[in-house]
Amino acid sequence: MNNPLEISGSGAVQVWTINLPEVGNAITGKDVISGFEAAVDAANADTTVGAVILTGSGKIFSAGGNVKEMADQTGMFGLGPLDQRYAYVDGIQRIPRALGRLEVPLIAAVNGAAIGAGCDLAMMADIRVASERASFAESFVQLGLIPGDGGSWFLQRAIGFERAAEMTLTGDRVDAATALQWGLVSRVVPHDELLPAAHELAERIAKNPPHALRMAKRLLQESRTGSLESTLAMAAAMQPLAHRDPEHERRIAKWRTGQ
Repeated sequence: MNNPLEISGSGAVQVWTINLPEVGNAITGKDVISGFEAAVDAANADTTVGAVILTGSGKIFSAGGNVKEMADQTGMFGLGPLDQRYAYVDGIQRIPRALGRLEVPLIAAVNGAAIGAGCDLAMMADIRVASERASFAESFVQLGLIPGDGGSWFLQRAIGFERAAEMTLTGDRVDAATALQWGLVSRVVPHDELLPAAHELAERIAKNPPHALRMAKRLLQESRTGSLESTLAMAAAMQPLAHRDPEHERRIAKWRTGQ
């Protein structure tokens, strides 16, 4: 059996590839969920990692939940309502919690359709780069469902409440050009240039000192939901650590000599 989350790459950039093309790179299986947790913990522990690229194998980024299991009422979908509630908490909701504690910048290289929980997965990234073949759909409502994985939290922070409401309440698909216009992605590139473009961006990020990168990302996260005062307090606590980082001192010395 293939590893559901393949990790590759060299140097400071890792590539995480969801490798379940036979089920549309669905992210509800226990193996893929634990794979995300293990990948996050390993990246956090390795300060040589400066950036991570997340993509999907084949033609789809991720179709989200396993609709066949829903139709067949197998796995968690065969449970009663109370047990199913805990299955969400101890299942797919572990992915946003894991990615929420990822210390290094995460770039989603969206190579195709990102549907339902797959759309939400892309929203969990810090930056999104899309192939011209990519599309996004917060499609839960079309199946009589709601976003069960935190999508209502992530999507509106990416594109604002009104556009998130339009996507959530219609379930309609948004193409790559519209995604760029709405700010859902930072850029759209020809399909064959997707991974090279994501790598180029990741390398520009990862060339910066690793501790500063991790603190800067944490400060950005705090700034999304915290008050100005809490953000300033965190910055005041972090900056002295940055000032005493040997890499900061090395770069300041290099600047002083004009190199």
